[in-house]
Amino acid sequence: MLTITRELHDAIVAHARADHPDEACGVVAGPEGTDRPERFVPMLNAARSPTFYEFDSGDLLKLYREMDDRDEVPVVVYHSHTATEAYPSRTDVSYASEPDAHYVLVSTAEGAEEGDAFQFRSFRIVEGVITEEPVELVEAY
Repeated sequence: MLTITRELHDAIVAHARADHPDEACGVVAGPEGTDRPERFVPMLNAARSPTFYEFDSGDLLKLYREMDDRDEVPVVVYHSHTATEAYPSRTDVSYASEPDAHYVLVSTAEGAEEGDAFQFRSFRIVEGVITEEPVELVEAY
């Protein structure tokens, strides 16, 4: 289960809507060993595409160095889908390299706002296997 604050949830959704019609992407880092997302890190979609996202390699290297210095890990890796449901694509699965991360997808497709279950979903992706997990919104940890 992904437990995340409403503030972080809303920040991820706002980033996805702001970058629409391109896919948005980013990370929520948290203290190593806690599985608690805390630090929102919106990233630039280097592909600038409505159907594909790619972290800029320089930005990603900088982020991993920061997380290492702060004893953090990527607790949430998120991106948006602009025309389809919030479910991992084959490409998303091939890029899922953090087996302990929660992979959050937000759909900004027309009609996606009708239900949070469709718009904001979390998955574990380990060795190509996709497992959807519940999302619990909390006011604070």
